[in-house]
Amino acid sequence: MMLPLHYREMGQGRPLVILHGLFGTLDNWQTLARRWAEQFRVVMVDLRNHGRSPHAEEHTYALMSQDLLGLFDQLQLGPDTTLMGHSMGGKVAMRFALDHPTRLAKLIVVDIAPRYSDMEHQDDIVAALNSVDFSQLQNRQQADDALAHYVRQPDVRQFLLKNLYRREDNTFAWRINLPVLTAQLAAIGQEITGTQPFLKSTLFVRGGKSNYVTAEDKLYGIPALFPNSQVETVVDAGHWVHAEKPEEVFGLVSAFTAS
Repeated sequence: MMLPLHYREMGQGRPLVILHGLFGTLDNWQTLARRWAEQFRVVMVDLRNHGRSPHAEEHTYALMSQDLLGLFDQLQLGPDTTLMGHSMGGKVAMRFALDHPTRLAKLIVVDIAPRYSDMEHQDDIVAALNSVDFSQLQNRQQADDALAHYVRQPDVRQFLLKNLYRREDNTFAWRINLPVLTAQLAAIGQEITGTQPFLKSTLFVRGGKSNYVTAEDKLYGIPALFPNSQVETVVDAGHWVHAEKPEEVFGLVSAFTAS
């Protein structure tokens, strides 16, 4: 079933739609979005089971592409739209481009390839999120302490803690639908396939220190589905390319969308 997605928009001009990754929210792109809003109508989206968008038992790329189509129709986004997604959001963007090529002018995918992704690297994060005991939780610091047993990097914990909120009864909860995302982790790693390639201009931005886009992806997997694509590497960036090297990502995206 198609879900009505929560979104935030700013600026005017040609549309630029931005999708976050797993366990993220539209807030992850706020800083760069403000800058792009000087030249674009920027629409930041919370995908299903994330942020302030509705929760559902199913979490597949086919359904997330459908959700996005509903938002495109709702906002009357035309064929001059550029769609950009990071990680899981990048796979949603690829699925949407292959499903609805006439709805887009260009596609941007940040640090993910269409191939199957082994999701074992998310095991510690899933365990950390599930370890927080909300019946005992009194403040954010206690949540951070609980996450620290599984996740050593403070920046990753801060990213995860963006999902923590206080309910009306003063107790805490996760905004993400953690039970479903835990159960659907294998589906989130699924390969993106298509009967017909997406022929329009596509930019893949990868982190030089990330292994999410390999040399084999660049040679075979990406061109097979996106023949009119280029892969740009941001040196010294990991998977969170836009957070680690915002200036470089801003420059690459701005140049690609202007051409």
